[in-house]
Amino acid sequence: MNDLNINNEDLINLKEKALCIGLNLTTTSKRTSNVDIEDSMTELKELVKAAGAEVVGELVQNRTSIDTATYLGKGKIEEIKIYADSLNATMIVFNDELSGAQIRNIEDIIGKKIIDRTTLILDIFAQRALSREGKLQVELAQLKYRLPRLYGMGGEMSRTGAGIGTRGPGEQKLEKDKRHILNRAANIRKELKEVIRIRETQRAKRTKNKIPIVALVGYTNAGKSTLLNELIKTHPDYEKEKEVFTKDMLFATLDVTLRKALLPNKKEFLVVDTVGFVSKLPHDLIDAFKSTLEEVKYADIILHVIDATNESSYIQKYTTESVLKDLGVEDKKMITVYNKIDKLDLDFYPKNHDDLVYISAKKGINMDKLMNMIQDALMKDTFKVNLLLPFERGDLFSTIKDKYVIDNFEYTEYGIDLIVSLDEIDYNIYKEYIK
Repeated sequence: MNDLNINNEDLINLKEKALCIGLNLTTTSKRTSNVDIEDSMTELKELVKAAGAEVVGELVQNRTSIDTATYLGKGKIEEIKIYADSLNATMIVFNDELSGAQIRNIEDIIGKKIIDRTTLILDIFAQRALSREGKLQVELAQLKYRLPRLYGMGGEMSRTGAGIGTRGPGEQKLEKDKRHILNRAANIRKELKEVIRIRETQRAKRTKNKIPIVALVGYTNAGKSTLLNELIKTHPDYEKEKEVFTKDMLFATLDVTLRKALLPNKKEFLVVDTVGFVSKLPHDLIDAFKSTLEEVKYADIILHVIDATNESSYIQKYTTESVLKDLGVEDKKMITVYNKIDKLDLDFYPKNHDDLVYISAKKGINMDKLMNMIQDALMKDTFKVNLLLPFERGDLFSTIKDKYVIDNFEYTEYGIDLIVSLDEIDYNIYKEYIK
């Protein structure tokens, strides 16, 4: 059939059809919570859709332990084969990370493409990464995942081309040669070092300019990008083109974005949007994106954005907090932002607290409250003072001007009169010049 003659029905038929498989580990005394496995399976199905496939069925198996050879046991895998054939599934997606041997053994029995959760997430990242850095980070994570599986995986490792689980390094068949993979990984690390060096230079300039930074973190699809777009509308230099892509889907955006915004008191701040999190986020992916996520370390405030409509928001909150702990920023100043409250069926909105606010970034609900909370948090440890510097201490004026945004200054007959907000250390240094 000529490619030019493919119609919509053909395109639908060409779409990958996935059967999702989960494992609910149990003990003889107490079963694992059904809520947890149900939430995890719901998320897996959303990931499958985000990767571009259609979910045609799901199956959850209860076991007391994982079968080292086939994950679920040979008998259950043979049942899955029959079930998959009846659904015309083209691939089987497992809700956990599988070993190379497990993938090979399962594939030998079922005879279809076997994808584990890690491969699925890596595939989505490979589709969505737009920047050079993002693409390199994803490829490095793919290589680190595939390297230990070189000698355990059969057909899965030899598959190349277009399709879920086959993007990136597979096209170069790097997986067939350990030495080639190690060389490619080393080259990627070199390229990333240069990217990181450039970012550190840019970060040093921002630090010198003393512009506060607010970092958005949270689960994927919690509405971080929508919130960023709303925050930057406060800046006089705002342009529609500066908005980031938003869509109601997992991992709609991956690349870190930095934009200018303005506080109610007209002071400028920067908003940084980071990659979204998901439960069971592959360690290789966290390691690969660690240099990007480290932008959070340099933020003055973290906005933890949570989808208020999600019944599993407590799991999402825990997942994000776990990643922040791994980054060593769990003690940083944080405001918890419950987003999408416009979608809740409520007679009245929940009460906001000092470090917690309920908003709808899309509808603009309580955005003014959030902005005031950000301002209060940023200004909490500063002292607004009126200084009078002698003309012979012009060096002090230059130092302050390089470090702070000066509200107002004028040259008087007595010296340089200025109004500025200082941190505690500089307040003690310059307090003798306070009018």
